[in-house]
Amino acid sequence: MIAGLEPLQFLWFVIIAVLFVGFFFLEGFDFGVGMSTKLLAKNKQERDLVMATIGPVWDGNEVWLITAGGAMFASFPEWYATLFSGFYIPFLLILVGLIIRGVSFEFRAHAETERGKNIWEWTLFIGSVLIPFMFGMIFTSLIQGMPIQADKNIVASFGDYVNFFSIVGGVAVTLISFIHGLNYIRLKTDGPIRFRAEMYAKRLYPVLFVGLVVFAALVWTKTDFIEYRPTSTIVILALIVLAAVIAAFGTFKGKEMLSFIASGGILAGIVALIFNGLFPRVMIGSADAARDLLIADAASTLGTLKTMTIVTIILLPVVLGYQGWSYHIFRKRLKAGKLGGH
Repeated sequence: MIAGLEPLQFLWFVIIAVLFVGFFFLEGFDFGVGMSTKLLAKNKQERDLVMATIGPVWDGNEVWLITAGGAMFASFPEWYATLFSGFYIPFLLILVGLIIRGVSFEFRAHAETERGKNIWEWTLFIGSVLIPFMFGMIFTSLIQGMPIQADKNIVASFGDYVNFFSIVGGVAVTLISFIHGLNYIRLKTDGPIRFRAEMYAKRLYPVLFVGLVVFAALVWTKTDFIEYRPTSTIVILALIVLAAVIAAFGTFKGKEMLSFIASGGILAGIVALIFNGLFPRVMIGSADAARDLLIADAASTLGTLKTMTIVTIILLPVVLGYQGWSYHIFRKRLKAGKLGGH
C-alpha cells in the first residue's frame, strides 16, 4: 500500500473503477443498440425489434453511472470538484445525450406519425453516439494530464480537450460500443437482423484491431503510464487485445455469448487501464507533478468512507440481485413481428 493511503481510500478508488466497468459493460451495448437503429435496422419492424432488446434493461444500466458519480462525489469530493471545474461542458453534453436517449423510448412509442417516430429514433441514435464519444474524449484528456492550478481548478485551452489522442479515444469507445451492441443483438434476436449484425461485426473487427494498435501507441507516448506502471500497463493492454481477439473469434465461429462477453471485456479493460495508470492519483497535472491530485488528498474523512462501506455492503446484493433477475426474466430471443408485450 502507498504510504499515507488508507485502506478505505484505496477500497473506494477500486469501487468507483468497478462501477465504471459495470456502466461501460452494460450501457456500452445499450449505446451500440441505439446506433443500430439507424446503422443496422432496415425498416420499422427491425427498428422496433432492435429497441425492444434493451427496452426492459436500459434504464437499469444507466444506474451504474449515477451510482459512480454519486460515489465519486461522496468519497472523493476534491476529485469531483476538480474534474467538473475543467470538464463541465463535456459532462453537460453527456447529460444532454442521456436525456434525449431516455425520452426517445417513450416519445417514439407515443408518436402518432412515422415522421414523429423517425425524429425520436434519430434522437436515440445521436444520444447513443454522443455519450460514448464524449466519455472517450474525457478519459483520454484526463490521462494525458490537465493544467491544474494551485486552487485545484482546471484552466485549460481547447487543445487540452480536443487533440489527436482524445479524438482517437472518443472514436475507439464509440466503435467498441457499437460492436458490443451488435454482439448483444446477435444474442437477443432471431431472423435476418441477427445475421446482418454478425456480418457488420465481422467487417468492423479489422478496424478495431488497427484502432487498438493506435490507441496503445498513444498510451505509450502521450501518458506516463509506462514510466510509472510499466508491467501492469503492458499486461492490461495485452488483455484488451486478447479480449478483442476472443470477440472476433466468437463472432466468426458463431459463439454469440463468448463474443458478447469479450467485447464487453474490451471496454472493461480500457477502464481498468485508466484507473491503473492514475493510481495513486485521481487527477494528473500536465505542467507540474506537484499539481497531481492524489487519492489520499482527495478523499472524504474515514468516518464518511466507513459509513458508505456499510451501506454498500447492505444494499449492493439487493441491487445486483434485482438487475440479475431482470436479465433472467427477459432472456429469450426476440423476433420481428413477435414482440409480444415488449
